[in-house]
Amino acid sequence: MAKALLCFSILIIAFTYFNVCKADEKIGIYELQNGHISINITNYGATVLNVLVPDRNGNLDDIVLGFGSVDEYKNDSTYFGALVGRVANRIGGAQFTLNGHVYKLPANDHGNTLHGGSRGFGDVVWTVYDYVKDSHLTLTYDSHDGEQGFPGELSVTVTYLLIGRNKFGIKMEANPKNKPTPVNLASHTYWNLGGHTSGNILSSHTIQLYASRITPVNDNLIPTGEISPVEGTAYDFLEPRTIGSKFNELPDGYDINYVLDRTGAGKTLTKAATVRDGESGRKMELWTDQAGVQFYTSNMLGDTVGKGRFVYKKYGGFCLETQGFPDSVNHRNFPSQIVNPGDSYRHVMVYRFTAS
Repeated sequence: MAKALLCFSILIIAFTYFNVCKADEKIGIYELQNGHISINITNYGATVLNVLVPDRNGNLDDIVLGFGSVDEYKNDSTYFGALVGRVANRIGGAQFTLNGHVYKLPANDHGNTLHGGSRGFGDVVWTVYDYVKDSHLTLTYDSHDGEQGFPGELSVTVTYLLIGRNKFGIKMEANPKNKPTPVNLASHTYWNLGGHTSGNILSSHTIQLYASRITPVNDNLIPTGEISPVEGTAYDFLEPRTIGSKFNELPDGYDINYVLDRTGAGKTLTKAATVRDGESGRKMELWTDQAGVQFYTSNMLGDTVGKGRFVYKKYGGFCLETQGFPDSVNHRNFPSQIVNPGDSYRHVMVYRFTAS
């Protein structure tokens, strides 16, 4: 009996040890590297941890804001680098009606739902489906019916890939299994082309947005339902200018959805933005197949301790989140983000990095 109990105890210890090790192995860091660009991604939140590209003199620097360890992302309220969903951006009143049913969601932002709720896709562990270091990383996540209040089971896939010498692509796909559901995924990476420790981006960065309209918002950043021209306003970046050049005309920086001037038919890629840092010479161009892009100047970022214990301050980075229109579930005049079983949600974005 004693021998049997001893063997049983050893099995229990071994089983516990195996599961602890297995749990530890669930979260990892995966590098994509081709000799010209290096990117680290974790399957926690499908999060972009860093992007290293050269400046005009060939010097490499990390140009995304983030934390020094994966554990720090678990209590992150900034969404540094995360893949956010099931519905990115905001849903007014933390609810929507679909096919006569009212779906109530977590109110995690002034009575509204932000980036999928209190535990969105940026707060879960994704499964590594395929990984080739000099090519791509594919992650998957199965969202259950009722997760964060959203209807139906949803199978989600994201692929991060290197394209040629200097391009970085993100391909997102989602397939509802049994119910119609809203889907609007976004990559929430904070960029600073001078390097993540170079500070304020308002005068150092020049941006051009290929969008002649925006979706105006109320005081809680919920779209009013209007679609307004940017010409002659502080939101006009149809010609390149520094990010902070018209800050005196704004309440507190940029946090707004731009309606892209699509140059192709259907879901072909169109250019969304060009950003350049004058000091380093780095330039980032962005293409997407989505209807909108959220331009955010990290207005709510303040004294956040990041990589290397560097303290990120307000306006220390910018986000360009390609997306469907925010709160589209509550505005019939916005392009629908409802995806039915048998149909697929697809979203592609491509960055190109150069320096001169």
